[in-house]
Amino acid sequence: MQYRQFGKLDWEASALGFGCMRLPTLGEYAKIDEPEAVKILRRAIDSGVNYIDTAYGYHGGNSEVLVGKALKDGYREKVRLATKLPMWMVKDRGSFDTLFNEQLGRLQDERIDLYLLHALDKERWELAKRLDVFSWVDKAIADGRIGCLGFSFHDDYDVFEDIVNEYDRWTFCQIQYNYMNEEDQAG
Repeated sequence: MQYRQFGKLDWEASALGFGCMRLPTLGEYAKIDEPEAVKILRRAIDSGVNYIDTAYGYHGGNSEVLVGKALKDGYREKVRLATKLPMWMVKDRGSFDTLFNEQLGRLQDERIDLYLLHALDKERWELAKRLDVFSWVDKAIADGRIGCLGFSFHDDYDVFEDIVNEYDRWTFCQIQYNYMNEEDQAG
């Protein structure tokens, strides 16, 4: 496995991460084939993958549960875990703790290494600023529940540039990139 320095963090990420949005299923998106998915995820980790990415809504909410199970038996210590705050579900400041604590329960963990504001667009970015998600994140980083903050993005380039420039403590971001259409979204 090849590894790359992950920004300014004192960590090298595997060149390939493992995204848990499209795990093997039992015919329906929300019904994960757990034995097969655990086997695949652990094989990836045994092969050197050290970045695991999931999210609140993947597989109808079951991806985080599966990842929590797969990372038992010493596998959690081998990876950095990323998941995402579902910004479309945020209604008020209390939503941050409610959703985050639910995610920790699903993952059977006490810490998220890399936490993202999920699916930011212009509207959700305005909501994040209005509710001051950053003071909540700063506290969660200070008390060790979150390692660092990033965002995933789904909008036009000008919105992307505003998000990047308006908050100076981003560690990373995830954008969709389509090799066949680099004009789509922020590509």
